[in-house]
Amino acid sequence: MKTIDYIPTSKIERATKLVQTGAKVGVNYLKYYSEKMVNTDLTRDKLNEDNAEDIYDGLKSMKGSALKVAQMLSMDKSFLPQAYVDKFSLSQFSVPPLSAPLVLKTFKSNFGKTPYEIFDEFNPNSVNAASIGQVHLAVKNNKKLAVKIQYPGVANSISSDLALVKPVAIRMFNLQGKDSDKYFKEVEDKLTEETNYLLELKQSQEVAKACQKIENLVFPQYYPEYSSEKIITMDWMSGIHLSQFTTKNKDVKVAQKLGQALWDFYMYQIHILRKVHADPHPGNFLVNTENQLVALDFGCMKKIPNDFYNPYFELVNKKVIDNKMLFEEILFELEILRNDDSQEEIEYFSQMFYDLLSLFTKPFQSATFDFSDEVFFQNIAKLGERFTKDTTLRKMNGNRGSKHFIYMNRTFFGLYNLMFDLKAEIVVNEFKKYSN
Repeated sequence: MKTIDYIPTSKIERATKLVQTGAKVGVNYLKYYSEKMVNTDLTRDKLNEDNAEDIYDGLKSMKGSALKVAQMLSMDKSFLPQAYVDKFSLSQFSVPPLSAPLVLKTFKSNFGKTPYEIFDEFNPNSVNAASIGQVHLAVKNNKKLAVKIQYPGVANSISSDLALVKPVAIRMFNLQGKDSDKYFKEVEDKLTEETNYLLELKQSQEVAKACQKIENLVFPQYYPEYSSEKIITMDWMSGIHLSQFTTKNKDVKVAQKLGQALWDFYMYQIHILRKVHADPHPGNFLVNTENQLVALDFGCMKKIPNDFYNPYFELVNKKVIDNKMLFEEILFELEILRNDDSQEEIEYFSQMFYDLLSLFTKPFQSATFDFSDEVFFQNIAKLGERFTKDTTLRKMNGNRGSKHFIYMNRTFFGLYNLMFDLKAEIVVNEFKKYSN
């Protein structure tokens, strides 16, 4: 894969790149509508493929938060055309890496030394490149290490990138009023945390220590002496990405074992630690030769405050969902319903979230749940399609829900999709055995 010698870091450079990408998308639409006049049966499939290609090509050269947005979108398989999911999924673990001279320069600025002075061996060519950093193989005292290096300028461009994305997001989600700023601030804060590798080092060690008791789940050891704010070093973990594993695995028992480990890992974090790895995409998990799940990359951790956790998980209870008065009270508590809502808005959003939660909470309604149930995921897709086409929804104020929904919903979307890929049937409350 071709390497990158330069990443645009200034606001003007990055804005120019986005404008160029937007122009390409505009041309794609013109081509589509011209062809549609001749062929009325033409679908949007080719348009989606062309747009996905051009948008991804623009974002991958920018890296950082712009590419991270694509990564987040790729997890939302039920609400995004397949062409976008396929292309944006590449941002999880396969994007053009930094060139060797840029890698050496990053080491010099962080340690005052080249990697060859720090490690016994170091491969200057990346083995894995994603949105915020890339991974290199090193050896120290006969131990193989993974060295993750952050792209230059990523941290400094977060605010400007989000400022460019904000007008589009406001239109897309119909956000109204100044209180929409809380959502952008939440995303900015999380992205900023992800660029602090010293914080990631601390979080990684904490999660590994707390969750090492979970069966069939393993973590790398981390090395503070070879880490800094822009570089983090850990054990080299052998295995294949979870997405690659699921495409070729035929062993149902292995899938069940991995699925239970993954589910227990997330439920333990959410319900016991009240802090969760909010980036559950396949690039952050490996399957090793012993068919154990290897968990990586704890840069994005979401703390779950009690005043959100309690009402959020009350809505898992079917009796609460079916109690109209209690259901509405909790929707107000979670800021889904607002004090300035009209009666029409209260009724509309109460019904909308009743339909959503009645479906999304099904995995919690029984002792076991089978994530190979295609009907469950087809119903999620149908619900997404229904809301996409709902003209009433576009007229409503889109400022709905606590800021904590952004990363909690992202966590569950990602987790459900990984569980579906594994086709695993799990014991829902198995994680409780680890809480003693």
